[in-house]
Formats: sequence, structure tokens, C-alpha cells
Amino acid sequence: MHILLVEDEEDLGKSITLGLEVVGFTVTHVTTGRAALDALAHGDYKLAILDLMLPDLTGLDICRQIRDEPRLANLAVLMLTARGETYDRVVGLEAGADDYLVKPFSMRELELRIRALLRRQSREGVKETQTDSIIQVGELKVDLAGHRVTVSGAEVQCTALEFKLLKAFLLRKGRVQSRQVLLDDVWGTDTFVTDRTVDTHVKRLREKLGELGASIETVRGVGYRFRDDRIQ
Repeated sequence: MHILLVEDEEDLGKSITLGLEVVGFTVTHVTTGRAALDALAHGDYKLAILDLMLPDLTGLDICRQIRDEPRLANLAVLMLTARGETYDRVVGLEAGADDYLVKPFSMRELELRIRALLRRQSREGVKETQTDSIIQVGELKVDLAGHRVTVSGAEVQCTALEFKLLKAFLLRKGRVQSRQVLLDDVWGTDTFVTDRTVDTHVKRLREKLGELGASIETVRGVGYRFRDDRIQ
């Protein structure tokens, strides 16, 4: 399993590389953002570990470029930060990071976080297909062109806003989305609505999806995330 480590502190980078290689991972370590982008363009990685602060680009810059590149759509991203403030965590998750870890950390904790992300990638038993017009996760099927939602073949009646909200969750499944991001995506930046509006629509959407509604997870202090690992 090949991991890209982007860490500008040489000693820490070497320590992480050695620790991960001992438990069976293959690690490529680079110290700058541009070297990371070059490695991603030419290599095949399952996961990228990005330090937030780098000498040229930031980890956020790299993460955003990863998420804008279709070829890297399935690459898991773990962000490392020396700061544990909620704002830093939110910004990292909104940029597309799948998880974050605050320095200092133990190698055991890092290993567990990595394995959890890789399990999410290769999870068995969850049928997942996506085309230009169809998104399907387990028994949940969303026809984007037909504006139709079904669960186990039964149609779910969604309002236009609920449909857009579900679409936003599915297109970024596994990633945390803040209420503000959802407001901008679903309601638009020119509409004045509050965070409470998002909460109300999420509640209604959960109810309409029945048992699958539990897949929409509340991330306290941040927003929401669609967890496809909760779909049987």
C-alpha cells in the first residue's frame, strides 16, 4: 500500500516513514508542495498525508488540487496540523481532507487513522456506482437527470431543496461539509437563510430516507457527513 507523505520537517518525516514502513506500508516522502504535486502526477498512491504548513504551498492548496483532479478522486487525504483549533479543522475538512491529526501524535494513532481511511476506501459489500446521471450507494439510488430518489426500489418523494441537499451529500460522501458550504451549494449565496434551515431540511431528509437516514451523520461543531459505511 503506497502512501505519499508531505512533511517539510526532515527528522519528523524520516521518523514517520520508518514507522509506517515497519508496519508494512510503502512510503514516498517529499518536503514541498510542488514536489507533492509532481509525485501525485506520476505515482499511484492510496493515501496522502499532508502537513498543513509547507515552505511553498500549504496542505490546503494541495488538498484542493487533489479534489479538483478526477484521476485522484479516490485518494484518501489525512491532514497533519500543529494547531488543534476548530477553525483549522473545519477549513481542512472543507478543503476535502478525509481526516486530520494534531501534532504531536503517536505512530500507533497515525497507523490506526490510516487503516481506518483505507478500510473506507476498499469497503466490501457496498455497491457503489456513479455515472453522469445515476448515483447509487447500496439500496439508495439517485437519478440526477430524472430528479428521482428510490430506496430498495421504492420512490422517495423529495422536494427540490431536499434533492439538492442529498445530491451534495452523495457527491462528497465521506467528507465533512459545514452548514455554510451546504447553504451556498443548495440555497445559493444570494439567499438569506440561517444554519437552522440546513438542520431542518437534514432532519426531514433523514426521516424520508428511513433507516438510511442514519447515513447522514452530524459532526458536532462542524456540519454533516454522508457515511456510506452505515449502509448495509
